Amino acid sequence: MKQLTVFTPTYNRAYCLHKCYESLKQQTNKNFIWLIIDDGSTDNTKDLVTKWVNEQEIQIVYHWQENVGMHGAHNTAYELITTELNVCIDSDDYMPSDAVEKILSFWKEYGSSKLSGMIGLDANVNGDIIGTKLPKNREASTLFDLYNEHGVKGDKKLVYRTELTKKYPYPIFMNEKYVGLAYKYYMLDKEYELLLMNEVLCCVEYLPDGSSLNMLQQYKKNPKGFSFYRKELMKLPFASMSYKFRQAIHYVSSSLLSRNWSFLNETPNKALTIMALPIGFLLYLYISTKTRTATR
Repeated sequence: MKQLTVFTPTYNRAYCLHKCYESLKQQTNKNFIWLIIDDGSTDNTKDLVTKWVNEQEIQIVYHWQENVGMHGAHNTAYELITTELNVCIDSDDYMPSDAVEKILSFWKEYGSSKLSGMIGLDANVNGDIIGTKLPKNREASTLFDLYNEHGVKGDKKLVYRTELTKKYPYPIFMNEKYVGLAYKYYMLDKEYELLLMNEVLCCVEYLPDGSSLNMLQQYKKNPKGFSFYRKELMKLPFASMSYKFRQAIHYVSSSLLSRNWSFLNETPNKALTIMALPIGFLLYLYISTKTRTATR
């Protein structure tokens, strides 16, 4: 039985998905399944993947669904995955040829049921590390502490134990297609740490149609998803008050964008939310103005 699932949510990315496929074919360790969650593509993704399945170079599982957004594709992936470990490689990214081998070797040596998984590095197409490396004086840490206590910056690659990622499914809001993926990761942070692995596991390319380059539009189109996300972050027991205040600002802004006039009754911290009202309102105006200008 395979030990690792590499899963790829994709939506109309047939033009670039081959990069991921080619990198997976070149892996020095083939002890993995490639799970493709096709989130309602209308291009030739299905025909392309069918061709790759028939080539039998690697084990591929293909699943098509109606478009529900990235978080909904992640929900489906976690429902379908049966291997011990999983890692998400986006449709515009690819893995170095020894990435799977490094993941499985590292987990075999240091992994345990006391950990949620491991975290490695992302690099750009030129091989430069995205952001900073992980602290060398620590063997494990929560994801939250890495970014908020240890000064880590930039996207990183997360490998999780599948039995844990089946917990905390992302909520689906009608007519919305985005909820912050870190919601699940921070929930797992309450109980577990991640092994730190200062090795490049993924090469990333931020394409113009990628969600990371369209965040203000995401805010405008998915205010209920963002409100949920910010409320959950405000509840984190290990977060500082300043961190929770920033979440309250965004919660106010997203609530105004969704026309939810009951947000003061729904907040987990009413006093903090009242304090955040002026800045949250200004953020709401900023997002509204910027997104309105961008669509003209």
